[in-house]
Amino acid sequence: MTIFIDQRERSSGIEKELTKREIQFEVKSLISADYILKTKTKSSNEITVGIERKTKNDFLNSIIDKRLFQQLLALKENFKLSLLILEGTENIFSLRNIHPNAIRGAILSITLDYNIPIIETKNISDTAAFIETLSKRLEHPIKDISLQQKRRSLTFKEQQEFVISSLPYIGPKTSKEILKNFTTIKSLVNSTEKELTEVDKIGKKKAKELFKLFNEKYI
Repeated sequence: MTIFIDQRERSSGIEKELTKREIQFEVKSLISADYILKTKTKSSNEITVGIERKTKNDFLNSIIDKRLFQQLLALKENFKLSLLILEGTENIFSLRNIHPNAIRGAILSITLDYNIPIIETKNISDTAAFIETLSKRLEHPIKDISLQQKRRSLTFKEQQEFVISSLPYIGPKTSKEILKNFTTIKSLVNSTEKELTEVDKIGKKKAKELFKLFNEKYI
């Protein structure tokens, strides 16, 4: 069993907690994931688990700035098994001024669209305990099970939806409505502000911001 920790996670206190539990690990710069666990089954098939850890505040912030789904897509593309650890005891619906349905939609998208389980932990100590338990579980795999199954790549249609949903103010449901109206990403980018306004669920404010995003020069 090999455990890698991204160097940006050092400030979380995870090293201290894992050291208490006599868990060996290596700190390095990881391209994707906060933690990576690697081991092999009895038949020598490699199991690689990528874990993204987020406090509840960071989870909400990453929904707003669109980091969340980009990070989760990277997990899905790079690891045979992906997990999202959601850390904290706060009421997630009262931390930020975000509509509860937007939060519920994001959680459902993670589990249903991305097929990534969400593990809730109380604090960094609880997170370390979970990683310890997971590492021990993976050290003694009984047989080759679904942990080794290769994740399917996103279809072309799903890739288009992902590109549109990464735009500001646009979620997975709205991205589908936009693609139904414009049929191509090129048509969307070349659209007028009036055409954007006519799309259901966009409205004048979002249309103005999107038009500005598509047409202002990068300075």
